[in-house]
Order: sequence, then structure tokens, then C-alpha cells
Amino acid sequence: MTWIDRTLLFSPLDYAAVFCLLTAWLWIGWRIEHPATNKPSVTILMADFRRDWMKQMVTRQPRMFDAQLIGNMRQATTFFASTSMIAIGAGLALIGNTERLAGVAADLAIGSAPAMVWEIKILIALLLLSNAFLKFVWAHRLFGYCAVLMAAVPNEPESELAYPRASQAAEISITAARSFNKALRTIYFALASAAWMLGPIALVAATVVTLAILYRREFASHSRSVLLQTPPDTQT
Repeated sequence: MTWIDRTLLFSPLDYAAVFCLLTAWLWIGWRIEHPATNKPSVTILMADFRRDWMKQMVTRQPRMFDAQLIGNMRQATTFFASTSMIAIGAGLALIGNTERLAGVAADLAIGSAPAMVWEIKILIALLLLSNAFLKFVWAHRLFGYCAVLMAAVPNEPESELAYPRASQAAEISITAARSFNKALRTIYFALASAAWMLGPIALVAATVVTLAILYRREFASHSRSVLLQTPPDTQT
């Protein structure tokens, strides 16, 4: 089967649905990280809190709480990276048994496409999961860098290195969190891509639902409202 023959296995609606999925994935990531000035996302708000955290760490003695918190973040990235690896392994195993999957799909009246069609549909999810895995690994490494920088902050707040190094730790923490959040969003869309098994209309619907969920959590959630609240002692 030639490359042109393979492309004919999918309808224009299939290509449009995949384009919709990838566009939504890229757009929501850009929107979250580059929001309007008057409507910051939860990610941007949390970045400011991370900077405040490192400032408070300078005068906190002992710093066991800070060390434990950064350790918990590393554990979270490890958990999700391991989960992504398991999902990737399951997807690869499924690609090796697409004939059985095609048989199940035919029994459920989902379709009677050849095995290659199912392989490509699974491959889209695997590519997204692989992207998420790599970002989780990078986030884990960055949180490690952050821990080292936190340890390098002098115990004396009067030291000229204390706040500059705390600021460096904050920026590395923000970068790590950004990578972690990108990976989580990619997993959301990897799950949405599984709806392609039911057809392009299902994929578009799953993409729209996923996009709406992510947008709400970043721009219209209760947690965002809480983060925007001004503490009583700073109100004018």
C-alpha cells in the first residue's frame, strides 16, 4: 500500500478532527501562558505565589517545610511520569493487537476499517503521551535544580546573596511548574484523542469538552477566585 493509499483511509472529516485536536492543544497552552493582562490564568497567579514563597523562605527557620514541599512536587512528577510510561506501554501493546481491536469495533458496529487505521489512531494518543512523559521528566529535573538553589540560599537574611538566590529558585520553580502543567494538559488531550476510536465527530466533541474544562479551570474556577482575593491587611 502506497503513502497515497494510506491517506485515503481517512475522510476529510477525520483530518479536520485531528487538526481541531492539535490546534486546541496548542492554543489553550498559549492562552494560559499568555493571558490578557486584566484576566490572568491560575498558572500566572500561582507564579506570583511561588515568588512570594521563596521570599518567605529566606526568613523561615528551619526550612523543613520548604524542603518537604519541593520533595512532594518531585514525587508528583515521578508519579505522573511513571503513569505515562505505563500508558505508553499499554498503547504499544495495543498496536500489536489491532486485528483484535478491529474485530471488537466491528462487533460493536463502530466501523470495519483495516488494522492500519486503528494503529494510526492509537499512535496519535501515544505521541501525546510521549510528549507528556518528556515534560514530566524535565519538570522533575527542574524541581531538583530548584531544591539545590533553595539549599544555596544563605541562612542570614541580611546576606546580599539571600534574596537574589531565592529569586533564582523561584524562577526555576515556575519553569518546572510550567513544564508540569503542559504535561498534564497533554494528558487531557491524549485522553480526548481516544474518542477518535468512535469516529471524527466523537473526537471533535471530546476536544471541545476538554478545551472547555481546561479553560474553566484556568479562567473561571472557584480556585482562581480565591487566588484573586486580596488579604484583609493589604486592602486600602
